[in-house]
Amino acid sequence: MTTDTLDNPTRFGSGRAVKRIEDEGLLKGHGQYTDDLAPVGQLRLVFVRSPYPHARIVSIDPANAQSMPGVVRVVTGAELVQAGVKPIPTNPAFRRADGSPAATADRRALAHERVRFVGEAVALVVAETLQQARDAAEAVWVEYEELPHVVDLDAATAPGAPAIVADVADNVAAEMRFGDVQKTQEAFARAAHVVSLTIVNQRVAALTIEPRSVLAWVADDGRLTLRISSQMPSGVRNSLANDVLGIPREQVRVTVGDVGGGFGMKTGLYPEDAAAAWAAWTLKRPVKWVADRSEEFLSSFHGRDQKARAELALGADGRILGMRLRTLANVGAYATATGMTIPMIVGPWVQTSVYDIPAIDFHIRCVMTNTAVTAAYRGAGRPEAIFIMERLMDEAARATGIDRIALRRRNFVRPEQMPYTNAMGQVYDVGAFEKIMDEGLDLADWSGFEQRYAQSKAAGKLRGLGISTFLEWTSGMAFEERVTVEVRADGMIEVFSAVNQMGQGIATTLAQLVVDVFGVTIDKVRVVLGDTDRGDGFGSAGSRSLFTGGSALHLGAEKTLETARELAARSLEAAAADLVYQAGRFTVQGTDLGIGLFELASRQPGQHIFTDHTSAVAGPSWPNGCHVSEVEIDPATGLVEVVRYASVNDVGRVVNPMIVRGQLDGGAVQGIGQALMEYMAYDGDSGQPVTGSLMDYAAPRADIVACEFVTEMNETVPCKNNPLGVKGVGELGTIGAAPSVVNAVADALARAGKKEAAAQLQMPLTPAKVWGMLNG
Repeated sequence: MTTDTLDNPTRFGSGRAVKRIEDEGLLKGHGQYTDDLAPVGQLRLVFVRSPYPHARIVSIDPANAQSMPGVVRVVTGAELVQAGVKPIPTNPAFRRADGSPAATADRRALAHERVRFVGEAVALVVAETLQQARDAAEAVWVEYEELPHVVDLDAATAPGAPAIVADVADNVAAEMRFGDVQKTQEAFARAAHVVSLTIVNQRVAALTIEPRSVLAWVADDGRLTLRISSQMPSGVRNSLANDVLGIPREQVRVTVGDVGGGFGMKTGLYPEDAAAAWAAWTLKRPVKWVADRSEEFLSSFHGRDQKARAELALGADGRILGMRLRTLANVGAYATATGMTIPMIVGPWVQTSVYDIPAIDFHIRCVMTNTAVTAAYRGAGRPEAIFIMERLMDEAARATGIDRIALRRRNFVRPEQMPYTNAMGQVYDVGAFEKIMDEGLDLADWSGFEQRYAQSKAAGKLRGLGISTFLEWTSGMAFEERVTVEVRADGMIEVFSAVNQMGQGIATTLAQLVVDVFGVTIDKVRVVLGDTDRGDGFGSAGSRSLFTGGSALHLGAEKTLETARELAARSLEAAAADLVYQAGRFTVQGTDLGIGLFELASRQPGQHIFTDHTSAVAGPSWPNGCHVSEVEIDPATGLVEVVRYASVNDVGRVVNPMIVRGQLDGGAVQGIGQALMEYMAYDGDSGQPVTGSLMDYAAPRADIVACEFVTEMNETVPCKNNPLGVKGVGELGTIGAAPSVVNAVADALARAGKKEAAAQLQMPLTPAKVWGMLNG
């Protein structure tokens, strides 16, 4: 470490692009992912999965498998039921139209009596080695009686559709209505223009580099202990102990090491996690399960899969009078709490976005099908809602003849309206949406597009210009967070938070906040995450880690420093108000009398200064942005290429610009991937997933943004709901990218004389689909 570094520890504080402290160990191969742990006596677990989308389990014969070399145990769903293993609960607060509780089948660790999607686990094999477990799993004989199945929304809600749950003929798990129907009807009645679109937000897969994985064992203290790749260790522990196994929460410890990506897919308890935990608890030996890529496609949470009929009523002046929405959301074979919350709560909260819309009429229905469960995926409800809004805005501009930028200006919520309550009752604390759009237009050189359009035309290409102006809500509906801060005699400041790392760099950002308060170099800070024995908390989801967890840590560090000040005052026999603190040392003002922070800690009982702090932020943050994209289309093939991409993002105060920029850019690539190529497809006739491998599922690659790609951040509108002024950023790029790119393709089609086709675009915009639209 250089002398300059030692003299200026604040170079590691907020606002600096500090290199990630997580990366050195990972680059040296010292990472500790779940599969890197291999305790003595470890057993391997493999699941037997259903090849049918819907079937009755007639019988399971494990005898051949049980007799094979190395096999320790074969377990069926019926055995788990007999052992008292309970289903993973859903949210009883949601209701069907008749007021009855949400309908769903029991989601169990292993299917019992009936399977409801291809890939659902029906039995497990535990063996000494992975290969022995795999071989034995193939020897388990399962007799099925096939039942009628349904995999898409229209078929599932049609009269006479196969029922996923007995006595639920319409397959609707739950539904919700929002708004004022009469007021909205009146708005549409007096509208000069009504714009209507049918919009499909297709099903996608999360594709984390590290698959789901869990290692469970009974520790020396007799407690069930898990090492798991998860975003929410406390939630996993609570569900596993309280709801599934029925053992005291104190009897379960969940730890999380390095996590190779989450994207929302690794939130909550999976059936496979519960099954592995039960096996370890029962066998009293370590049991490990690591999903292969095929299993991830088959049985991990998928994202999106919604179909909406959306309508916008506008006056002659272009002001939005009202919005009507009818949405079907495919929750898969089991209606989970998260799967229903995303379309029925989170999406509607942001549906009106940055626009002042006085009247709404929303009706959302969650529909069960014979497919894998849908739940959180980067954005979780916000991408679907914003996509609808931004597609409507561009289509409204074409229908009314009003310039799309002018139309947005006319309808933005204005800064002087803040705090603003939208039609769903959500309160935006701050926002300067027009300002952010103007910066985005300048960054993208919007006014220079026509020249670039002419150049593309001369080269035989179609060119289009797209925009999305939008906001999102962050918090995960969990505003409280607990942290511990410990100043140690060994010269380290150790902090614990229940937020979790999953590749997003949160440990570095938290360490920078500690540097801000204590003025020490970042190598003096140790960040500990992912251990329910150290503390409880919601975890990392909903772009909440910094604005809730970071805020709690900032306040906890300040509280610790104030405690240290009082201790230093006693040690130096001076008034606390007379002490000056700088770079890890207290000094009596005007003298050379002082004491170092770590020496002070060494003089305390336990040789540390310790603070356990819990605090809550005042409400969610509302990051927002303007994303502008330009595409070229080859009319001979239909291939769409993003050739320019520019975004300005209001993210409040920025702690680490490098990390924030990486989050925004990575999110945008995922949004572009959904716009152009990604689709988790099921065959309607067989119920089989047809894009269930990386040979078939088109994942976005770096070359889809091999263009002029510029990302900027605006810090002039800090959030008022937390002490740091930060806003969540992890999902913002994903939310803005897809509508921007699709609007650019729609613009290219409209410019090519295919205005009707522009209104019919549905993701993914594959070459075959675009070519078909160009050629009628």
